[in-house]
Amino acid sequence: MNPVRLLCLLFCLLSLPAAADPKPLRVGVAPHTSSRVILEMYQPLRVHLEKALGVPVQIITAPDFTEYARRALDQEYDLAITTGHQAQLLKTDAAYVPLLTYKAPFRAVIVVARDGKVAAGRDLAGAQVVGLGPSSLVTIWGLHWMRDNGAPDVAVRYVSAADSVAQLILNGDVLAGTVSLANFQVLAPDVQSQLRFLAESPALAGRVYLLNGAESGRAAAIQAALWSFAESPAGKEYFVKYKVDGYRKLAQGELDVMAPYAAEVRQQLKKATK
Repeated sequence: MNPVRLLCLLFCLLSLPAAADPKPLRVGVAPHTSSRVILEMYQPLRVHLEKALGVPVQIITAPDFTEYARRALDQEYDLAITTGHQAQLLKTDAAYVPLLTYKAPFRAVIVVARDGKVAAGRDLAGAQVVGLGPSSLVTIWGLHWMRDNGAPDVAVRYVSAADSVAQLILNGDVLAGTVSLANFQVLAPDVQSQLRFLAESPALAGRVYLLNGAESGRAAAIQAALWSFAESPAGKEYFVKYKVDGYRKLAQGELDVMAPYAAEVRQQLKKATK
């Protein structure tokens, strides 16, 4: 090749724009515990998705459940992992597509000090209790239970993690708290031994994985990656460690029963914007 032409070709190649970095997958996890624990919990999934999809994967959360819902509605997550009431909200209000949930039943529990005097809902009348935010499913269910069982006038404090709920109860700062059964089960054994259940919910739609509608082009690849995680050694270890038993498809209409709880999240969002 003519040296001049070769130099021109090299110049043209060097002048081409660099290939764009692959678009990361933003996985938004509802703040059911502290940010540190969430990052640790979902590290195996993050690593697996990066390998399966060939793109960077970011695990992100929010300061509280209300802010998480706002960010999800603003399309900040490509894959959202949240409880059933917010899943229903994202499905109806922001075109997220529900993909799967966990096999283990999701339940909310109201916990009190094992040696305390609280024996019934009416014993909480006028008392201070603690929850994981006004838009948390376990908190909404717990407050409904208290209202229906003789304590409609509790004062509520909000914290960001189940271990904080436990410590406030054990310190005597509050009489009761609401957490998920799954989060209670991963508390330290000595903490669990000092608490007891005042009430336990029926099975509710638990953590649901939803895909942002804008990600329809890679929906098949993302779903395949999730199901392959379930079959991997890391996935099986994750399911055992966090007592969720694996993934399953959602039943027909399973999220629809969450509509009243989703409506409460909408109300919280309206309050937050005033």
